[in-house]
Amino acid sequence: MQLFDGSAPSAVLDWLAHGMWDLSFWQIILFALLMTHLSMISVTVFLHRHQAHRALDLHPVASHGFRFWLWLTTGQVTREWTAIHRKHHAKCEQAQDPHSPHVYGITTVLLQGYELYRAEAVKQETLERFGHGTPDDWIERHLYTRFSWHGVALMLVIDLALFGAAGLSVWALQMAWTPIMAAGIINGAAHYWGYRNFETPDASTNISPWGILIAGEELHNNHHTYPTSAKLSVKRYEFDIGWFYISALKKIGLASVKKTPPRLAFGHVRPVADEKTLEALISNRYEIMAAYAKDMRRAFRGELEAMQARSADAHVIQAARRWLHRDAEKVPAAALAQLAVARAASPVLDKMVLMREELRQLWLNRVQSREQLAADLQAWCHRAEVSGIAVLQEFSMKLRSARA
Repeated sequence: MQLFDGSAPSAVLDWLAHGMWDLSFWQIILFALLMTHLSMISVTVFLHRHQAHRALDLHPVASHGFRFWLWLTTGQVTREWTAIHRKHHAKCEQAQDPHSPHVYGITTVLLQGYELYRAEAVKQETLERFGHGTPDDWIERHLYTRFSWHGVALMLVIDLALFGAAGLSVWALQMAWTPIMAAGIINGAAHYWGYRNFETPDASTNISPWGILIAGEELHNNHHTYPTSAKLSVKRYEFDIGWFYISALKKIGLASVKKTPPRLAFGHVRPVADEKTLEALISNRYEIMAAYAKDMRRAFRGELEAMQARSADAHVIQAARRWLHRDAEKVPAAALAQLAVARAASPVLDKMVLMREELRQLWLNRVQSREQLAADLQAWCHRAEVSGIAVLQEFSMKLRSARA
């Protein structure tokens, strides 16, 4: 009687080589990337925009689908993620910020972002203060939170069953993707490199105008400007794939959007700036200040070219181009002397910088009455229109036509 004919080891070897799905190398790669993409969409739509900022409501079917997928592929606990992110906004770039590269250093946040997240997740004070309103039903308490890592263990079993030994690599990519992209790239690079549409108080940047790889989270400066917006893109050339999915969910009745970025509207030019103008300024302050910065750069171009023709110091010109349109507290100390030289050499530059700060103080002021602030805005517009500086005159006219 033959007890062993060699077929069993052959079957095991065949399973190790191919798994249940006999896919090519590139098909496995595409499958793994699709899984990581679904995880990033779950993070941005459910954890970030729905839970942390309440920018949209989700149907229970969609909400629980996202929760299950995150448990299966990341082991994320909703309350922990939400609390840490809310604290990041409340304490942004301060010592209490859980993951600011300006506090911990960019290298630490990029390479050890997950460790910073875990260190904050065990702080009960953070969870209690910032974790309110997150799911607290039976399945959250008894499965998703209590056995948070059982989901990723189940995912490992599924990957091994589907792809054999290659499933281990698929699983490793799934496990690394979100910590690297969210805890490292978004928390690190998006507060260190990139472009800024708006002069927010923090150091947030947009990494790329095309929010695809990190599901729209690349548009981080836009998000910090309008944190309760379900849509992260604001410019015509920007694309937020997370918003694409939200729009699709909305069409089939699984999502309802609560807020999107405000759009500055214009009407007829008021004879003078009044309280309605002040209301438009305060409601759309970031967009208005971005428009002023754009006009500043347009005026600077001619002034700096004239300075260059006079053989001005190249470092002074470079510093002026980079920093004169920024908030004073954002300018590094090393550049202050160079900016002082540039302003002294050009009354136009000096006037525009001074009036920019005066305009900014109008919406920062928390002491004066609404009537006094409206009077101050009216005086600001008058000074702009008699300044003899074309871009200031044009900006004041446009400001007087703004609507909240």
